[in-house]
Amino acid sequence: QVQLVESGGGLVQPGGSLRLSCAASGSIFSINTMGWYRQAPGKERELVAGIASGGSTNYADSVKGRFTISRDNAKNTVYLQMNSLKPEDTAVYYCNADIQLWSRRTMNRWGQGTQVTVSS
Repeated sequence: QVQLVESGGGLVQPGGSLRLSCAASGSIFSINTMGWYRQAPGKERELVAGIASGGSTNYADSVKGRFTISRDNAKNTVYLQMNSLKPEDTAVYYCNADIQLWSRRTMNRWGQGTQVTVSS
């Protein structure tokens, strides 16, 4: 089975920082794109940041300059460094990955979600 396991969420004051991690495990041949999404109560899930296998990145306008997405291909792990956090960043954060199996079939998987709360 292929799984994505997230960690790093928590409670932080405005202006603080957190780093989220998401590790993929299983019979993985390669991982193409990986990304972070978030969903606040009553709102739609939105893309926060994405990173391709070659390292190119994209960010939501609301987090540009504050968040950084990165990946460690050897560990099949994607990170989201979040700095200068604001109350409006409060949400459940989910990682997502497009995975190629050893069979060469592809699949998409979501992490379980991790809560990020920014409050004084």
